Amino acid sequence: MSAHTTSTRTLVVALLANLGIAVSKFVAAAITGSSAMLTEGVHSVVDSTNQLLLMWGRRAAKRPPDELHPFGYGRELYFWSFVVAVLVFALGAGVSIYEGIIHIANPEEAISPTIAYIVLVVAFLLEGWSTVEAFKDFKKAKGDLGWFGAIRKSKDPPAFIVLLENGAAMAGIIAAAIGLFLSQLTGDPFYDGAASIVIGLILGVTATLLAFESKALLIGEAANPELIKALHDMVVEKKGVTAVGQVLTVHSAPDQITAMLSVDFDDDITARDVESIVWGIEVEAAKRFPAVRRLYLRPRSPVDAELPRP
Repeated sequence: MSAHTTSTRTLVVALLANLGIAVSKFVAAAITGSSAMLTEGVHSVVDSTNQLLLMWGRRAAKRPPDELHPFGYGRELYFWSFVVAVLVFALGAGVSIYEGIIHIANPEEAISPTIAYIVLVVAFLLEGWSTVEAFKDFKKAKGDLGWFGAIRKSKDPPAFIVLLENGAAMAGIIAAAIGLFLSQLTGDPFYDGAASIVIGLILGVTATLLAFESKALLIGEAANPELIKALHDMVVEKKGVTAVGQVLTVHSAPDQITAMLSVDFDDDITARDVESIVWGIEVEAAKRFPAVRRLYLRPRSPVDAELPRP
């Protein structure tokens, strides 16, 4: 889960699906007067904007290091992922709940609900297409991890954002259909407004989870324990190395890791030998762990000896 787990194709599919869905929902909302349909349209517009931001974030993260940003721009992806979470909460959840309350306070009977049902079916199929693409990518990357554990360990926000957004969208479509059906069955527009509020709550929960995970990556998350252990074992096995203390890692992007190790060298070897060992470690690490873009080693101090090893 430490590399890109969502293909650009999946993001493009999600963008095209959401644009098509947004247009159809707004047309249906104008014809039917459905509050839930209008909020679903807003939701699809927010989702479309989110795909563009994620695509931009992934592109911006690839910019090479410069004088102002010597460690590169990798965290641009994490920043824009956090912005996406804020947009889902503010524009998606906020507008949905507001529109639902307004519709309940000032009910308007829906017109031509059949059109709304057709649009909801089309939207569900398009969202399903996008969800299947995201599901395939994420399932391939997660391996033996559980779904929630994979989301927690993923270092690639687009992977879980697209998946969770699509899941929320499909749940929202079902809620809109139930609200429209109950309004038609009872003749009471209250249910349509209530469905809009339910959609807002679904988006609010989704946005909270997205913000939590994106924030953790933005402030700096360590690499997966397997990679940390592999780095430790690789270095400690080198001739001339007697012990390895701390192994500190941080993700700047899904495929950009900075690693720092404190190493205890044999007291009988020369400084030139140490330089040779360090060079060999850097070369081997670059081959075995391509995501580790920077590797720093320093002599292990007495203070390090008191700290627990990984």
